[in-house]
This record gives sequence, structure tokens and C-alpha cells, in this order.
Amino acid sequence: MKLLFAASSGGHFEQIMMLKPLMKKYDSVLLTEKTDYGMGDNGVRTIYVPQINRKGILFIPKLISNTFRAIKIYHKEKPDIMITTGVLAIVPLALIVKLHRRKLVYIESFAKVTSKTLSGKLLYKFADQFYVQWESMLKLYPKAIYKGGIY
Repeated sequence: MKLLFAASSGGHFEQIMMLKPLMKKYDSVLLTEKTDYGMGDNGVRTIYVPQINRKGILFIPKLISNTFRAIKIYHKEKPDIMITTGVLAIVPLALIVKLHRRKLVYIESFAKVTSKTLSGKLLYKFADQFYVQWESMLKLYPKAIYKGGIY
């Protein structure tokens, strides 16, 4: 079984890295955003995609470009399951995974206690399993699974 872990940079990346024991247990690859400050060597094979800012002037071209990259990445890696903490740069790949009838596991951000992330809103209806890290989030995502925080 091949697992694809995907997260943006920053806090979302920190959260996905809490699953590193799972990454080590299975054939895994990590996908994250390319940033100026770099992620360093995390001991997991990592693929980088350009960062997307939905308020940036190049939002649409970058989203289209990332979609084509996602298609290539999917066909090269052929994951059975994608586990993601979001954000926007990750959404095209998540949808491609679902189009190929693979499993999608979404973990809503630890920072979200009373409101939804944009990627959470978009992927809630597609995720095979959708986890929240705060019990209060079950009001916003009634079909979500609450198991506590990832930390």
C-alpha cells in the first residue's frame, strides 16, 4: 500500500509530520509547498509544488499549473491513500486522487476551533475520512471524526 501525505508549509506541515511514524511504516511520499525558507531534510521522500496565495495576482495560473503537476504526480506515484492537512495547493491533487477512486483522508487544522479552513470546506464532501482536532468542530462538520489533537 502506498500513502501520499500532503500539506502546505508552516503549521499544516508540522501537523502532517506528526504522522511520520506512519510514513515510515508504509511506502510513503510527502508533498508540500516550495518555500524560500525550505523544509530541511525530514527523512521522507518529498515532492515540492509552488506555493499558492488565493489573494495573489498569479492565483489562477498557479492553480492551473499545480493541477497539471498533480496529474503527473498522481500517475507517477499511484498512491492508494492520500492523507492531508490541506491547504489550497493540495486541493487539485486531492480531487485527482478521488477521481481515480482512491481514498482521501483529511485532517482539519489544529488551529481551527470554531471555523472551517477553505480546503476543509472544499474537501469535506470528498473525503473518505474527515478528522477534526477539536470536539467543537463537530458542529461545523457533523460527519467528521473526533479523536483529539494530532500533537
